[in-house]
Amino acid sequence: MAETRALEPDEWELWDSWMRAQRLLARELERGLQRDCGISKAEFSVLVTLWQAPGREMRVGELSESLDWEKSRVSHQLTRMENRGFVERTPYGADGRRAGIGLTDKGRRAAQSAILVHGCNIRRYFLDPLTPQQAADLRAWSGQMIDRIEPRCSETTDRPDAAQ
Repeated sequence: MAETRALEPDEWELWDSWMRAQRLLARELERGLQRDCGISKAEFSVLVTLWQAPGREMRVGELSESLDWEKSRVSHQLTRMENRGFVERTPYGADGRRAGIGLTDKGRRAAQSAILVHGCNIRRYFLDPLTPQQAADLRAWSGQMIDRIEPRCSETTDRPDAAQ
């Protein structure tokens, strides 16, 4: 176990600055979706996930897993989006018995528009201010952080004792 030690004042300052930057960026990106596309961050998440799915549809359970949301949250969100005409419930699979959800024409147009607008806002607020070296450093640091917090599945499944 790593040694426990208190953060120094400059470390707290770095942490607070990073957390504030994240909150401000998230807030600005969400405002852009609302202002420019008339959709929420949650709606954007669903639209993009379905946009990337084969046939622009998937099972509701798969959507829930992909978004890492509780099924009840997905269900409520889909009801709201169905009422707005973005998605429709569909038969899914060869037998057509599983509940699926797919993008409507309106949903496809909303997804395309939002992906473009959101991408432009990400570029404006996040990417453009970075130098190439800062971008490379941030990419490397982010990878390290992901590996530290969420170890890759292969690390646990490649071990001989993993199947026991």
